[in-house]
Amino acid sequence: MTFNNLIVENSDFIQIITISREAKLNALNRETLRELNLAIKDVINDKNIRGIIITGAGEKAFVAGADISEFSSFNSAEGKELAKEGHENVFNLIENCQKPIIAAINGFALGGGLELAMACHIRMASANAKMGLPEVTLGLIPGYGGTQRLPKLIGKGRSMEMILSAKMISAEEALANGLINKVLEDKSKLIESANELMQSIVQKSPNAIKAAITAINASNTSDGFNQEIEEFSNCFGTEDFKEGVNAFLEKRKANFNY
Repeated sequence: MTFNNLIVENSDFIQIITISREAKLNALNRETLRELNLAIKDVINDKNIRGIIITGAGEKAFVAGADISEFSSFNSAEGKELAKEGHENVFNLIENCQKPIIAAINGFALGGGLELAMACHIRMASANAKMGLPEVTLGLIPGYGGTQRLPKLIGKGRSMEMILSAKMISAEEALANGLINKVLEDKSKLIESANELMQSIVQKSPNAIKAAITAINASNTSDGFNQEIEEFSNCFGTEDFKEGVNAFLEKRKANFNY
């Protein structure tokens, strides 16, 4: 599939999606969101791809927010539809994807860009990255899940401070607060490091990875423990379980089929 705003590369069961609007600091316009929806759906249905890395083009930004020019004249009803479409078609799609997704944050991740990163399962950043949710400076609040995902990652108090003050934080502060998993001092190593982590994930049982993502996401609900029990028990009926146990007992590396 050909995209106008994305560069898609496949290698060793991993797809790297680069948001490529460098002149606009990779801002998310409607076309880019539509293309992200299509790209993620393609991966969901592609048995040759087991994981996704999302990053931004250029040296400055992962995604520096939404494209404000597209919604500057919206009324309340149009704003509601904008947020609803984004949630359903991109951000929730990413969070609930049963294939692991890593955000490789190579620069500014602001507004919708940080919300995109937070929807991913794992976040890594270069040392120069800056993160924030500056929507209140526009008379808005985060509309793509920022008020919900940020408190789950860094706590209510820090989230209130970030969102209400609209301040940016450094990669090191984001790491200390639990917003990201790792900081790469050498920016050129970011994708390489993300790829190494993803390779270590996709070599594991595909069925178990899916079950783990589903169970972990269910921790956001009151039924999380029951969901874990269901996913755990379902694993026992899979070929992956048989192969994993046999490999352990035979003291060899498991060979999982996707």
